[in-house]
Amino acid sequence: MNFRIALTAAATLALAACGSTEDASTEAEADTVEIAADDALADVEAEPVEDPAANDVAETPDLSPSETAQIQEAGDNAADTAAAAMDAMSQDASN
Repeated sequence: MNFRIALTAAATLALAACGSTEDASTEAEADTVEIAADDALADVEAEPVEDPAANDVAETPDLSPSETAQIQEAGDNAADTAAAAMDAMSQDASN
């Protein structure tokens, strides 16, 4: 019995000795996709350039009245769906 206790204690101390050598003062850096992106862009010297045509309004194609009605109906359906979703969310929140 004493031999088992001594063996268990020795195994516990051996496993504890195999712990990490890092200490808490080591600066932590999360491994995310941002690290790869930062590394890829490290040597880039180019600056963003303003696009003068970025806010230009594109010409709308001529639509038939039936196409215009279909587009309007689709927009109305989307608005109704969004309103129903908001109502459902507010009911869930109050329960």
